[in-house]
Amino acid sequence: MKYQPLQNSFYIRNRESFVSEMEMNGVLILTSHDEYPRSGDTTFPFRQNSELLYLTGIDQEETFLVLAPWHPNPDYREILFIKNPSPEMVIWYGHRLSKQQATEISGIKTIMFTEQLESILQDIMVNSQIIYLHLPENPRMKVVHPTQEIRFAEKLKREYPLHDYRRVAPILYPQRAVKQSEEFNAIKKACDITNKAFQRALKAVKPGKFEYEIEAELIYEMTKSGATGHSFAPIIAAGSDTCILHYIKNDKVMQDGDLLLMDFGAEYANYAGDATRTVPVNGKFSPRQKEVYHAVLSIFKETIPLFKPGMTIHKINDYVFKRMDEELIKLGLYTEEDLKNQNSASPLFKKYYMHNTSHFMGLDVHDVGQRDWTFQPGMILSCEPGIYIAEEGIGVRIETDVVVAENPINLMADMPVEVEDIEKLMNS
Repeated sequence: MKYQPLQNSFYIRNRESFVSEMEMNGVLILTSHDEYPRSGDTTFPFRQNSELLYLTGIDQEETFLVLAPWHPNPDYREILFIKNPSPEMVIWYGHRLSKQQATEISGIKTIMFTEQLESILQDIMVNSQIIYLHLPENPRMKVVHPTQEIRFAEKLKREYPLHDYRRVAPILYPQRAVKQSEEFNAIKKACDITNKAFQRALKAVKPGKFEYEIEAELIYEMTKSGATGHSFAPIIAAGSDTCILHYIKNDKVMQDGDLLLMDFGAEYANYAGDATRTVPVNGKFSPRQKEVYHAVLSIFKETIPLFKPGMTIHKINDYVFKRMDEELIKLGLYTEEDLKNQNSASPLFKKYYMHNTSHFMGLDVHDVGQRDWTFQPGMILSCEPGIYIAEEGIGVRIETDVVVAENPINLMADMPVEVEDIEKLMNS
């Protein structure tokens, strides 16, 4: 394991907190994510279900968690099912957790192998009335492929149609949104590694190189520093591609005079860092590039202190949208008169700033949490204003991760952001 695991007391508290919100005679059943085949004997890299990670810390396929706190058999009130680490499996695929190791990580005493689930499930269901299941809930994403969570929910409903089924998300998502000290430390480590990777990559940026060469510098430093890899597919975009929000080809040659936009983050202990920096490929911002950069930077600096308890993403956006109008007028992209006459259903700034300023951070880079949720101390969100002028081939975005507090904490305060600092590092 590349990272230092969180203490099992963290997972014990999380389960206790969830159980305290369950109704009498309820049972929670969570499944791991699928392991997807790639070809032959190979699979795509496994990424655990974040809900299962949050409650157990078990980062392994074919895992099930059952919480049945009112079951008459005390041994059945908290069960973790894990893959049987047979000698043959270990020879082919390497280490799998033993029962003792699963207990040490999760704090769960009753550990069974996954093949025992079917025989135990009948007893669990007969002694329960309400079944809590998880399906991903995101207003901007609908899962259409039949994941293990979906298949398992359909199976239970077919076999036990008279039970009362409930959603996990309304209980667990608000809990996940407020980070505990163990999570804060993991995310801070992810952010520190992200910063180190940026500073390494920055020195490699030169005209004539490919974007993927910079991507390689990032992943080298992340891996060397104990990260499990990128927390999302990195965006390494030069020239006109800086105006493509989710550009991930990373296959173009960087030209003299281009800007390079790098949106990336390290994942440490399954927690995500997320940063964006925009730099000049030749080590020197042109006057126009600097003008646009300073417009974004001023909004960036003003917005971080707004991440206080009581705010929402909607309120953050309202402030940034107003400031965008001011800065875009200064940049000569439209006038005060144009602003007065704009169609309110299609604001002028949307041509140059198309996305939101913030998203929740945690086990997922776009973590659970919605735009109208009121900020609470301990929540962590991104702050990422940008300006994209496609007709000029100039796209600038600056991003950091912020802890909500009366005095908000910039987790990447040490990551270079000033024009002078970036140019100095690139030319040192």
